[in-house]
Amino acid sequence: QVQLVESGGRLVQAGDSLRLSCAASGRTFSSYTMAWFRQAPGKEREFVARIRRTYAITTYADSVKGRFTIFRDNAKNTVYLQMNNLKSEDTAVYYCAADQRNDSNIPRDYSYWGQGTQVTVSS
Repeated sequence: QVQLVESGGRLVQAGDSLRLSCAASGRTFSSYTMAWFRQAPGKEREFVARIRRTYAITTYADSVKGRFTIFRDNAKNTVYLQMNNLKSEDTAVYYCAADQRNDSNIPRDYSYWGQGTQVTVSS
């Protein structure tokens, strides 16, 4: 059982940077793969970034490679998404997700979800 709470979303301008946080409860946080997804109006939820439960191995969607970084602080039970050089197409609700699997970019494979935080990027 894991509870996730995202924070940090806000209105920014194109080119700005923003850091999202996801605070997790649970005794076995370090054993979970953590991921970020996003969903824009009228579109399906899409994968953004993932960090595995061991070795901190990361995976990114092509659309955010070189701009976004996912990292975790197991001591604080928190995972972050550092977003740089934001673009208008990054506008979406961003969701934090967790699962015990090591390797998945599919939303249905994640057991736990936060309620989302809105990121709006104006041109």
